[in-house]
Amino acid sequence: MGKTSDLTAVQKTIIDTLHKEGRTQKVIAKEAGCSQSSVSKHINRQAKGRKKCGRKKCTSSRDNRTLQRIVTTNPFKNVGEIHKEWTAAGVSASRTTTRRLMKDMGFRCRIPCVKPLLNMKQRKKRLAWAKDKKDWTDAEWSKVMFSDESKFCISFGNQGPRVWRKSGEAQNPRCMRSSVKFPPSVMVWGAMSSAGVGPLCFLRSRVNAAVYQEVLEHFMLPAADQLYGDADFTFQQDLAPAHSAKTTSTWFKDHGIPVLDWPANSPDLNPIENLWGIVKRRMQYARPNNAEELKTTIRATWALITPEQCHRLIESMPRRITAVIEAKGAPTKY
Repeated sequence: MGKTSDLTAVQKTIIDTLHKEGRTQKVIAKEAGCSQSSVSKHINRQAKGRKKCGRKKCTSSRDNRTLQRIVTTNPFKNVGEIHKEWTAAGVSASRTTTRRLMKDMGFRCRIPCVKPLLNMKQRKKRLAWAKDKKDWTDAEWSKVMFSDESKFCISFGNQGPRVWRKSGEAQNPRCMRSSVKFPPSVMVWGAMSSAGVGPLCFLRSRVNAAVYQEVLEHFMLPAADQLYGDADFTFQQDLAPAHSAKTTSTWFKDHGIPVLDWPANSPDLNPIENLWGIVKRRMQYARPNNAEELKTTIRATWALITPEQCHRLIESMPRRITAVIEAKGAPTKY
């Protein structure tokens, strides 16, 4: 009972009342049921608990709002650039303080997502396509063979500048960047279905209609035999010029292969994009010295893809379509 922090609200009220009446501390202590030293400390305004310790904050709420505005306006600046701009506004703070306050505000330094920019016409077409396919079942999607080309770099460490963003802002356009051009790399064509993956094709030249038709002849048809046998299937491809050329359309008609209609700039709808991501993540610690070693690593990693992984990705198509509809045709997290 001797500690000041043990005083109750009733005791403090009694002490204040009797003190105003001019009673002695001894009488007050007896009436309040506490020690005389507690009464003395309370009367002297020292019974309110431990005072705050530590250095006084060097920035005001206004300074913090200025910092948040700087980060939000250009989230691709590094801490040094942000600190320089903030101090130029008249704020006296260290770089460490700048970083700490940014984290307190919820900003984290992350690798930005890369998404294609879509105009309104493309968004409307994506939305119309998604609404047309929203009732497709898993059985219907399992009959689709998805295909795509992907670039694999010899160096996987150059991920470009990072971005300061808050949780939930990964898809915000101001927090995204464009991809880096011309790294040392090889281009690969591949296909997948819910039954697994087909053989890879390493492209040695620029893909025009004639080259693409050779890929279809020597790699897509064997993949179809491997994955579907004599069953019917539908082939998926994006709208690259070599894919949409008249001679390519004629090739599909001559071979009796139906092609799935596909919206432009829609990698988020293609599950094979996620499959490429799986392969690249598994290769992130590989250090091939040349293109041939890179190809060997890609083949070995591609061979480890299981039909179960492919089936799970194909099963995600209804969710992808729902996401596009909810986003009104805008790019989604997939």
